Amino acid sequence: MATIVQYIVVRGDLTSALKWPLGAVIAQACHASTVIMHLHKDDPHVLEYTSKLDSMHKIVLEAKNEENLCTLAETLHQNEVDFKLWIEQPENFATCLATKPCPKQDIQRFFKNLKLLK
Repeated sequence: MATIVQYIVVRGDLTSALKWPLGAVIAQACHASTVIMHLHKDDPHVLEYTSKLDSMHKIVLEAKNEENLCTLAETLHQNEVDFKLWIEQPENFATCLATKPCPKQDIQRFFKNLKLLK
């Protein structure tokens, strides 16, 4: 059986250059994850993912900055990978993205150049 995962990619510069508190950064990831799950709540992969609430697999990675995050978003869009790019208001800039849960082998190639968020 395929491992169903959700990738979450957060801008690393939010805490380093922009000095956001850790809680605010975590909230961004939560927003993006919640939205994509809601938008695809009837999707078979989401249903399988949420049928095992105590064993969900999330991989949280870091994009260097907004440009890198938006480049990733464009690549995912071009390859028809479902995701939510979270645009924080009132700043009106992209802070993170979350993919719809799906089989790891189907999307892991898009994330190979990113490191785990630290």
